[in-house]
Amino acid sequence: MIYTWQYNSPIGKMTMASDGEALIGLWFDGQKYFLGNIKEKCIEKRLALFEKTVEWLDIYFRGKEPDFMPEILITGTTFRKRVAEIMLTIPYGKTMTYGEIAEQIASIRHIPKMSAQAVGGAVGHNPISIIIPCHRVVGTHGSLTGYAGGIEKKIELLKLENTDMSNLFVPNI
Repeated sequence: MIYTWQYNSPIGKMTMASDGEALIGLWFDGQKYFLGNIKEKCIEKRLALFEKTVEWLDIYFRGKEPDFMPEILITGTTFRKRVAEIMLTIPYGKTMTYGEIAEQIASIRHIPKMSAQAVGGAVGHNPISIIIPCHRVVGTHGSLTGYAGGIEKKIELLKLENTDMSNLFVPNI
């Protein structure tokens, strides 16, 4: 059984999903890959986990770094899970490039090189937006490429975290 709950963030309505024990999804409504691979019927139900997630999001959207994490379950392929684990290490208010993540994965796998494009695909399919901070991943030389929730939201999230954007290339939107 999959449970869902809605959250009204300052930059758009969000849907969270849980298997009853952990958060398995958090998306901006209508974003690319909305509801990910969830194929079964969802039941809207207020869970204690959702209340904790709402508390986390409320702190975050007040411009502060939450000092706790709701229980999450990273789903997907081994590669996507590894990318998500690396994204969780990106500090609040900082960024990392797709290439840097690719280098870390290549090192872990003991291979000479990993595709930054493959990393980009995994980042784009991140099922737990904001908490797994895919918005902190940028392109080469700081270009703000892609965000499943929309590039405008990525910019807003980085600004909210007081990220130094002087070295980032912000596209005209």
